[in-house]
Amino acid sequence: MTTAANVEPSLAETDSDVADIIRREEDRQGTVLEMIPSENYASRAVIEAVGSVLTNKYAEGYPGARYYQGNDIVDEAENLARDRATAVFGFDHANVQPHSGTQANMAVYLGVMKPGDTVMGMQLDAGGHLTHGHKVNASGKLYNFVSYGVDRETEIIDYDGMLALAKEHRPKVIVVGATAYPRQIDFARAREIADEVEAVLMADMAHISGLIAGGSHPSPAGHAQIVTSSTHKTLRGPRGGLVICDSKYARRVDRGVFPGSQGGPMMNVIAAKAVMLKEAATPAFQQYARQTVENAQTLAATLEDAGLRLVSGGTETHLVLVDVTPLDVLGNVAATALEHAGIVTNYNTIPFDPHPPTVGSGVRMGTPALTTRGMGAEEMRQVGQLIARALEAHADEAELATIRAEVNTLCEAFPAPGLPR
Repeated sequence: MTTAANVEPSLAETDSDVADIIRREEDRQGTVLEMIPSENYASRAVIEAVGSVLTNKYAEGYPGARYYQGNDIVDEAENLARDRATAVFGFDHANVQPHSGTQANMAVYLGVMKPGDTVMGMQLDAGGHLTHGHKVNASGKLYNFVSYGVDRETEIIDYDGMLALAKEHRPKVIVVGATAYPRQIDFARAREIADEVEAVLMADMAHISGLIAGGSHPSPAGHAQIVTSSTHKTLRGPRGGLVICDSKYARRVDRGVFPGSQGGPMMNVIAAKAVMLKEAATPAFQQYARQTVENAQTLAATLEDAGLRLVSGGTETHLVLVDVTPLDVLGNVAATALEHAGIVTNYNTIPFDPHPPTVGSGVRMGTPALTTRGMGAEEMRQVGQLIARALEAHADEAELATIRAEVNTLCEAFPAPGLPR
């Protein structure tokens, strides 16, 4: 029986500073147009799992082969997440322990290669990720990365160029996937290239995993032997990562994760991944994925109608990359102006960008979070017009404040899920 003497105090009572930070972040998330393509709103169920007592359990190892006692119950959670991952994505094996998409990538490299081996990945300004071989990242320091890119005219992946590079350098692994590429990835073509040089094809689907789960982007299943992903973007899960693969690579992947690159897993987050994967297997999620892509395409058309230049001329995914240099502004300045207007995006490099990533010539924006809020085509047209106005008026604080008020009205009409009302 609980008595007044043993009731634990709340966070607000024990640490008002942190409680206030959380409250203000809840307010911020609910009152802005969250358009960073790698951000979303997790469901109340996912958040509840992350905040559960499973955070107390140390479970180094794998189900049935832990290095600590008392893991029978949490083993069930991890097995559930693994089974759901293989079912959703159509692979033989899943590892749900990586703490992030970055750690998933590094674990795969460690599991299937040796330091100094040659790998091919997409270059950063073409839309690739830091873990695809950038020189400042551990991937670029530990492995010999060769970077492929996009065609200068179309700004779409140059698969012929990828093949030529593969034949020249004979990589052990070819990585496909991107963080700022608005077009679908041709996994079948990439596998043909990998087979030509006897390389393993690894697909990093961090950004598009929710679209793949929902049937709105071609799947890497049957093409890539190993696939990595984060879990918090279009999948709407907790912050974390996962690896799925053919059975041939299961042991190497598992050893690359543990003991290769991390210790005890976060069992509370793994439980939340299981919840996320159950949500991703529903018809409602399929509709969400379709709407996310349709919303991105409506947004792109609206921005183009307003005279903005879109990298590759449009989108087939959840994101749009806008070249802001014709407005005589750079990416970091444009993203700051949009934030002042209540529209949260991020500045980004564009293909063949003369500016460094700390400045960028583009602004990257996406529709996953707005779609989660229930917005559709009509709202995307409104949002596109607000973005165009804000970019045009990037130095006019009065106009940005006017747009901010319109953003507030739109946010009130579409409350964000998972946040306190």
